[in-house]
Amino acid sequence: MTTPPRVAALALLAGLVTACSAGDGSGGYLAVGARAGAAPPTVEQLSARVGCEPRLRTGGAGVRSGHCATPDGEFVVTTFATRAGRDAWMSAAPAGTPHLTGDLWTVLSSRKVLDLLSERLGGEVHMTDPATRKMRVVG
Repeated sequence: MTTPPRVAALALLAGLVTACSAGDGSGGYLAVGARAGAAPPTVEQLSARVGCEPRLRTGGAGVRSGHCATPDGEFVVTTFATRAGRDAWMSAAPAGTPHLTGDLWTVLSSRKVLDLLSERLGGEVHMTDPATRKMRVVG
């Protein structure tokens, strides 16, 4: 389960990438049920797919996030206006903290929770190696 200080840190991390607005937002991984070329899913839509009504957080331009608590666990869903914003967020993600990543969205939580959520959301689990600071797919 994610602790309140960790959830606050995750929300702060989402806010750190609000200045990133370059890129066209194309490519990447689609959420389950999404169509190529369709508008990216919102925080509310992603959360609804896993049975949550998110507690939304104010973010900067192009970044929205919401905290969810479900029987699967606690997690933070973040959406981005551009792929560059998502990539900047991923680059700044805490080392050793896994996150589920799709096209213009991420979900941050424990690996156990992300594995459960990925069955309904799609995407891939990524993590920054604490020793090398390099991002890698772990699931």
